[in-house]
Amino acid sequence: MSTDNDFMKIALEEAEEAYRRGEVPVGAVLAFEGNIIARAHNSPITKNDPSAHAEMLALRQAGEKIGNYRIAGAELYVTLEPCVMCAGAIVQARLARVIFGARDPKCGAVGSLYNILTDERLNHQVEITEGILREECGEIMSRFFREKRVTSAPASAT
Repeated sequence: MSTDNDFMKIALEEAEEAYRRGEVPVGAVLAFEGNIIARAHNSPITKNDPSAHAEMLALRQAGEKIGNYRIAGAELYVTLEPCVMCAGAIVQARLARVIFGARDPKCGAVGSLYNILTDERLNHQVEITEGILREECGEIMSRFFREKRVTSAPASAT
């Protein structure tokens, strides 16, 4: 039986693929009854689509696979805390649980800035587990942005 760590390792593989493509390295895996039904990585640059976050792409894949936009009982593993857009889609999909690795202090909507998934004013709440492989999930983000800063830094005059 797969564990949260096992699924998060697969989400990290997806994040590495995004990294290789020059996308912000976020990966997602959607599991239902212990089986992967979708996996994706960030692709907004590649797809010219601001909504092409890993979570959104995984939700779309799963919806097509099962023939329903509601994926009740499914669990979403994502390397970075979901943003407002993704959190809203997660509520609409009626997921049972979201498991994420690293917090996103600038855009996170699952505890950092907002608490959308547990907001009782909404018609569905989602269980949250955070910190699974936190260090690995945070490291790939740090490495990506550190390298971006180096490659975009202006050349110094000599």
